[in-house]
Amino acid sequence: MTTTSTDTTTTTTPDIFETRESAVRGYSRSWPATFAKAQGPRQWDEEGNEYLDFFSGAGALNYGHNNPVVMNPLIEYLQSGAVLHSLDMKTPAKREFLETFEELILAPRGLDYTVMFPGPTGTNTVEAALKLARKVTGRQHVLSFTNAFHGMTLGSLSVTGNSMKREGAGIPLTNSSKIPYDDYFDGETPDFLWLEKVLEDSGSGVDKPAAIIVETVQGEGGVRAARAEWLRGLSALCGKHEILLIVDDVQAGCGRTGTFFSFEEAGIEPDIVCLSKSISGSGLPMALTLFRPELDAWEPGEHNGTFRGNNPAFVTATAALKTFWADNAFQNELADTIAHLHQRLDRIASMAEGATVRGRGLLAGLLFDDPAVAGKVAAQAYVNGLLIETSGPRDEVVKIMPPLTISDTDLDAGLDILEAAVLAVAPAGAGAAPAMA
Repeated sequence: MTTTSTDTTTTTTPDIFETRESAVRGYSRSWPATFAKAQGPRQWDEEGNEYLDFFSGAGALNYGHNNPVVMNPLIEYLQSGAVLHSLDMKTPAKREFLETFEELILAPRGLDYTVMFPGPTGTNTVEAALKLARKVTGRQHVLSFTNAFHGMTLGSLSVTGNSMKREGAGIPLTNSSKIPYDDYFDGETPDFLWLEKVLEDSGSGVDKPAAIIVETVQGEGGVRAARAEWLRGLSALCGKHEILLIVDDVQAGCGRTGTFFSFEEAGIEPDIVCLSKSISGSGLPMALTLFRPELDAWEPGEHNGTFRGNNPAFVTATAALKTFWADNAFQNELADTIAHLHQRLDRIASMAEGATVRGRGLLAGLLFDDPAVAGKVAAQAYVNGLLIETSGPRDEVVKIMPPLTISDTDLDAGLDILEAAVLAVAPAGAGAAPAMA
């Protein structure tokens, strides 16, 4: 019998993500798995490894991955031959979304907002809000807050605080100034003392701004949550001085803080509201800019975009609204999930020296005095099957954003992984479990 010698030397196929994709990629460096499947609060990589997802597409997947509630209507729509791309033309899918949004979201909250489709992303809605505020008021300057994040295009970057992201613009970012966010000082200095003073002093040299833009919870800026009374004070100041108040609800909206709009708890009505991320309910690109009807000063086509009319996103958005926001049942369930999360986070924080809980609702965080700890916790959690990211100017916060629809069992499973990661890498605190003999 004759045998044939075969060269079994193996060569590693070059990774196309490494050889062809830009160095600008970020998340794939922290989570190098190649994700192939997703359902609910879970993802699986190509090797079949399972991960609980407490990242939720950076807040774009509030109802989890591939939720049948939105996927079934989407599949039916895609197979029907209906219009997919329509710019700002009329379609039945857009009509049904607008009618549903008015009936289930605006009317029950006593809100009268004109709806604009500015383009498919969060930065699109922020750019539209800034342009509209300047057009309506005839003023150029916009005030934003320390540690704010509003997007990556030039207008949005001009009102963003993060220095690394701002430097990426490559040009000066003008017509914007930063003012202190809630609790930026010692908690005793009157919050709007400086701003109130310069707005009332004709000799201050500070021009009255067109608008002030704010996140009620700063997601990328360290999961800082503004107090309701602080937001009310900001709203009152804007009203007194005829400054438009813009709330950027791109990440904190669509139920993430426990109510559909994150500003509902404070009882304020912003002049302009920016929505994106989970407004489509499915992860499909979609954004809205909402504003008081009397601010609708646009000329036809003055602000446009090729992908404003993403009809599949209208379909999934409508399905999500009808399922989760037709009454108070889902919001009541969400309140229980929020309470459960924060009870566990308080316990986990007590186990680590210098750890505290931040945020509101299911936009929560663990802040560590040592900024290096948060990154180590997130890395260890990934090894053990949990996707969480870090946040803040020094990445000092572990950011926790599970789907709003997560079960208590899955929530606890993810928090068990987080707890184990904290115990593994963070200095022990007073609440840590005693060492085994």
